[in-house]
Amino acid sequence: MSIPLPETVSTKPARSDGIEARNRLLDAALELFSEQGFAKTSIREIAQTAQTNVAAISYYFGDKAGLYRSVFSDPRTNPPVPPEALDGAAVSLQQAIRGLLSSFVEPLKQGHVCQQRYMKLCFREMLEPTGAWQHEIDANIAPAHGALTRTLCRHVGIAQADDDIHRLAFTISGLGVMLHVGNDLYTQIQPGLVDTPQALDAYLDRLVSYALVLADAERQRRDMRVSATSDSL
Repeated sequence: MSIPLPETVSTKPARSDGIEARNRLLDAALELFSEQGFAKTSIREIAQTAQTNVAAISYYFGDKAGLYRSVFSDPRTNPPVPPEALDGAAVSLQQAIRGLLSSFVEPLKQGHVCQQRYMKLCFREMLEPTGAWQHEIDANIAPAHGALTRTLCRHVGIAQADDDIHRLAFTISGLGVMLHVGNDLYTQIQPGLVDTPQALDAYLDRLVSYALVLADAERQRRDMRVSATSDSL
């Protein structure tokens, strides 16, 4: 099954008194889509869970496919990372890394149950693809990865990313991914690390410092290799 996935999701603007109803629909849809999948979830069931009417789904999202796309791209659980925030002459490596890792940390402040549902939705989408995950890769993940690799290239002093730069970029992203994939481990082994917004902010600071050490280690590795080559000539 494939859901048409335009570059942007077109929805009706919510009035101030409608934002709550729209968010209730997104929350109900996230719960049901993550548990049952796209095909087995009806718009009537979503409306009942959200305590609203079916017409509201049509008004805000167009149809069930539009609602599904909106759930997948809800900035509360999946904040976008604009490539320009990770790349550019005015963007330092530390700023780029913090911008990227913040996109993993901030959604956890919405609550662990909500984020666990979103991760479950992502896993279900991979197993029962509708096209939403591929769209996420093409529209958000790949551009952000490319921007980070360009910043890392400047940091280590090369013009174009090689395999080691891509490895480094994926490793830095993985520091944030682990917070979501391993959320149950955190809450069972050391819940104080992630159980409050303040704890998450402290964790973000540490992740940024760890990532900078990784980037510096890669630069030093390359400098040593160049130095060794020069000495052998």
